[in-house]
Amino acid sequence: MADDSTATIRAMFDTREAADLAVEHLVQQHGISRPDIFIQSASDQNTTGTHSSRGDVARSDATHEGVIEVSADIAASKMQDVLKSLTDSGAIRVSGK
Repeated sequence: MADDSTATIRAMFDTREAADLAVEHLVQQHGISRPDIFIQSASDQNTTGTHSSRGDVARSDATHEGVIEVSADIAASKMQDVLKSLTDSGAIRVSGK
């Protein structure tokens, strides 16, 4: 019998560019639907990450107040592969439950 349970995975990124790359990997490599992936500030501050990835330099409102969180509910059987993919995409911290 296959394990069809789900797990929530969370990854923290220093830049929006790295978070966007991670989302692309989740969609293209792991078949996770885009509406099931969430990107948000890891704190209560509006942020583009802890430092610029150069794509946000032209914006005057692009604050660097903290890390960006990417989260998704995934099949528990994909946990190890998704953890590795997020780490390879530049995550500074990854956790899954």
